[in-house]
Amino acid sequence: MMYFMLFLGLCFVLGGLAVASNPSPYYGVVGLVLSSVVGCGWLISLGLSFVSLVLFMVYLGGMLVVFVYSVSLAADPFPETWGDWRVIGYGLGFV
Repeated sequence: MMYFMLFLGLCFVLGGLAVASNPSPYYGVVGLVLSSVVGCGWLISLGLSFVSLVLFMVYLGGMLVVFVYSVSLAADPFPETWGDWRVIGYGLGFV
């Protein structure tokens, strides 16, 4: 159980790093959803399944609204991906 909690914590931090280091909203939302799912999984492992479900529903609704709004403002024909050197530099800078 301890290894599972450590794995969830590591995935949560990596999801937050993916959100913070990526300038493109298309790929940043993937990190946001990953962090949300892992955080809810962490709550389920603690025995708080109803709180986890409510948080996931609220976060999912909020994330979709913010994602649609930011995508409509940032009409990028070639968004930066996680393999670009700028994004890797951002990630290393945050670490």
